[in-house]
Amino acid sequence: MNNAIPDFKRTKFACYAAYFTMSSIFSLPPLLFVTFREMYGISYTLLGTLVLTNFCTQLTVDLIFTLFSRHFNVHKVVKVMPLITSLGLLIYAIFPMLMPNHAYIGLLIATVIFSIAAGLSEVLLSPVIAAIPSDNPQRDMSMLHSLYAFGVFTVVVISTLFLKLFGNEKWMYLTMFWALLPILAAILFMISPMPDMSGSENNTNIEGTKRRRLGLSLCVACIFLGSSAENAMGNWISGYMENALHIDKALGDILGMAMFAILLGITRITYAKYGKHIGRVLLGGMIGASICYLVVGFTSSTVLAFIACVLTGLFTSMLWPGTLILMEENIPGVGVAAYALMAAGGDLGASIAPQLMGIVVDQVSASAFAVELSSTLNLTTEQIGMKAGMLVSAIFPMIGTLLLIFIIRYFKKNKI
Repeated sequence: MNNAIPDFKRTKFACYAAYFTMSSIFSLPPLLFVTFREMYGISYTLLGTLVLTNFCTQLTVDLIFTLFSRHFNVHKVVKVMPLITSLGLLIYAIFPMLMPNHAYIGLLIATVIFSIAAGLSEVLLSPVIAAIPSDNPQRDMSMLHSLYAFGVFTVVVISTLFLKLFGNEKWMYLTMFWALLPILAAILFMISPMPDMSGSENNTNIEGTKRRRLGLSLCVACIFLGSSAENAMGNWISGYMENALHIDKALGDILGMAMFAILLGITRITYAKYGKHIGRVLLGGMIGASICYLVVGFTSSTVLAFIACVLTGLFTSMLWPGTLILMEENIPGVGVAAYALMAAGGDLGASIAPQLMGIVVDQVSASAFAVELSSTLNLTTEQIGMKAGMLVSAIFPMIGTLLLIFIIRYFKKNKI
């Protein structure tokens, strides 16, 4: 029995390593989009299609595991998952080198492959961590999600510096480097035991009683709103700082994206060590995020807008992992299918919210209202469009605040 403890510590470390390396899937491609446009003549529409393909593929994986999780050998899938990440990133790097005239086809194929790995990571790593015996499961879950945030920070900083030093035309060697890291996670999984996850194959965990179904539905809605609040800013903070605050792109990526990510990670680490009362933490996060979006949308101060953008990372940091903790505390015995459904809710928010903000920015910027207002406020129509997008995005955490008040009362009255 004593030998099982260090073995499971290694398993836990493998999950952390896999989640850390998954961050390259999300944060590296946007840093390369301008390079792809310049080197291969790929339009912004096609580049946007890569992002849409990423999230659609993840959602598909989420839904497959929601419906058919008992038909998969979860342990084997977890062990090969990092290798799928590496394969996708290697194709992403090598295909355009070999066939530059058909670069987009390779990028699209690679995106589908590493997006499958990303979907599997979101669906499977959380239940693996939850199944490992622990004195503080909340700490372990929060630590897992903090590693993703630190991964984003690491990828953004190292990639930005690499491209500055060696030039954008060397992007494929940077991608190959990030493709090698998941192999380390795969090796760790291969030499580590996996915890008992037999509960993941029990459909009653999801379909159970009416209270369990309603409780899980509320958690899915909460993680959708929390993910929306996090990803609307996470995806637009760099563009907002460059176009609305007129900060240099490289500086904006480091000051914006990287600081946003580091606040995500630090807050999750802090909760992992000291945190409790997850319901209150989530409620405070939703309220704080609402205030930040409203400040960014209404303020005329560059400094205040910058601070509010970055602080959104702090307030939204626990909204995804915290909702998983809330589910685990109040709906015992959930399995892989429940985590897959939660991942689907989170991925849906991560795709809808940034897309909605983009639509609002385009529509408002091109409107007569923006032209009229720009002369009054001494702002460009694009700045007005971006501020309008931020104000619309505030709807997600504002609704999330009301939903959480209801959820906290519901779980207090209904012990599942």
